[in-house]
Amino acid sequence: MSNPPVYAIGDIHGHLDKLVELHEWIARDQAKHGEGPIVHVGDYTDRGPNSKGVLDYLIAGEAAQKNWQFLKGNHDRMMAWYLEETPVRDPRLKAEFEWIHPRLGGLETLQSYGIDTKLLGDELHRASRAAVPHAHINFLNGLRTSAEFDGVLFVHAGIRPGVPLKQQTEDDLIWIRDEFHFSRADHGRLIIHGHTPVEDVFHYGNRVNIDTGVAYGGPLSAVVWQDGQVWRITKRGRVKLLPPTR
Repeated sequence: MSNPPVYAIGDIHGHLDKLVELHEWIARDQAKHGEGPIVHVGDYTDRGPNSKGVLDYLIAGEAAQKNWQFLKGNHDRMMAWYLEETPVRDPRLKAEFEWIHPRLGGLETLQSYGIDTKLLGDELHRASRAAVPHAHINFLNGLRTSAEFDGVLFVHAGIRPGVPLKQQTEDDLIWIRDEFHFSRADHGRLIIHGHTPVEDVFHYGNRVNIDTGVAYGGPLSAVVWQDGQVWRITKRGRVKLLPPTR
């Protein structure tokens, strides 16, 4: 008998329309293969046109007790920290950047709440805290950093190779790149992650990257794990993902 499917959706970045469509594709797959959790791997906000709408949609799903899991992305943490009573700059950012830097997408997120982003400094911060609902802030602050099902670990960015999960830092789980990407180690389970855009969902053998760059004009992607195999979810159904042959 098959195990229940487990789904994962990549970085969303404010694209509500694509998120809703992907959930429709997953619903069709569940009708054929059974119900299962849907893991969202983070980066719900920034760069796209409707970050507010994305958070409204996810929070509504949570309130309806849908079997959805929500992981923290680096952009979600940047937003939450900016909205503190005194804004906190993420130390993992390069010195010249902050969340509201034009390259990071925070301004587009604030615009989705109707905030005048021509405001500067303290005025912009006060306007932001007044406009963003407490429910959104609570949601961002309550996000998990990992989820594990049936031998697969879901995280936003990756893990530090050789470090037990309980000893992984939040910084690594939501920010890591090269040390994780270049590792060919067996992590003891398959890692499904986003964070670093790729042209297409790819199975590297020890990890699967599902961030296909929706923030830069690419598609929003999802995969399903069931009975030890991974498929990409498409409008027409499942497409099997296989690791490279050696």
